[in-house]
Amino acid sequence: MARRLLVAALAAALTILTIMTSAAADTLSWQHVPVPAQVRPQTGLNEAVAFGPDRAWAVGADAVGREAPGFPLVLRWDGSAWQRQPLPGIGWQGELLSVAATSPTAVWAVGRDAAGAAHLLRFDGDAWSESRPPRGVVLSKAVAGGGETWLIGSREGAQVLLRWDGRGWRDVPVPPGAVYGLHILAADDVWAAGAAGSGAAVSHWNGQTWQQTIVDGFPRSAVSSVLAVSPTEVWAGGTAGFVGGPVGRPIPPLLVRFDGQEWSRVTVPSDFGSISSLAPDTSGELAWVAVARSEKWGPPGSNPPLVPGPDFLAWNGQSFTEYSEPAVAGEGDSSMLRLAPVPGTATVWSVGRAAGPEGTFAPRILRFG
Repeated sequence: MARRLLVAALAAALTILTIMTSAAADTLSWQHVPVPAQVRPQTGLNEAVAFGPDRAWAVGADAVGREAPGFPLVLRWDGSAWQRQPLPGIGWQGELLSVAATSPTAVWAVGRDAAGAAHLLRFDGDAWSESRPPRGVVLSKAVAGGGETWLIGSREGAQVLLRWDGRGWRDVPVPPGAVYGLHILAADDVWAAGAAGSGAAVSHWNGQTWQQTIVDGFPRSAVSSVLAVSPTEVWAGGTAGFVGGPVGRPIPPLLVRFDGQEWSRVTVPSDFGSISSLAPDTSGELAWVAVARSEKWGPPGSNPPLVPGPDFLAWNGQSFTEYSEPAVAGEGDSSMLRLAPVPGTATVWSVGRAAGPEGTFAPRILRFG
């Protein structure tokens, strides 16, 4: 009898613990993380990359005036706070647009100065320094994955893709149209998100040629993020093009999924906005979708007709859970949301910029988990 009572008590305790754990998981939310005090007003962040709970980088520009370009900015997360990183010998004015890394000692950042010239920075584990950019190329993005590092840019008005071979940057053929984002699994397994003349396009590189598919046929639709989970599961997100409607002509988000045979559109709980970023979980499955400038239709007859929509969507394999970014005193909503998952954990960062007072903007760093 005593044994049965003990078993029953243990079962009840486990049930309560499970309920408490589930409730705690359900109460998780996105939290605002402050930038360091050394960062000056009018700062914007463009992208981040993480390698662990105590190792992440974010890039952008600070001290941006109404007519001044600002200065390149690098922040580093040390596990407890973001710190501004020194950039010795880098005195040009401009902005860092993108950051990517194959390891904590091989971090690349691309930027552009006030005159439009390209800049390429590299962190070797100890310090940041200028690296010679590819000749004649205006850089816009760095992407890393599968031990590879690629650059997206343009040369004499034509788009180019470049791959680091360990000694220098080598041109890679470009698929038709424009490329806005890449997901690199290996040198011969690369997915590109972009647009062609007939609509949003996703292309796959097998090491020799690109195979392109139009994933949405509206002529002004485009995808900027792509996440390849497996040959039978690939996601891409962007915008579905302009539509008629309220003043401002809002744009609906576009999320599509490939099942190995065909691409299909996935409904998201946001009527307008742009899917700006996709992030995987620790197994590589889709975990998060960021929707910048997200809006929904309000109740019939409401004024204004649109209400704020979810900023983040968590995917559990079957459906989305909606999350909003936290309110920050003296600031408005984010106009840019770029996700950076922390490998080996359920934590994910979001960086960007938010509306500030009197038409200004402010840096925005958020964290989930």
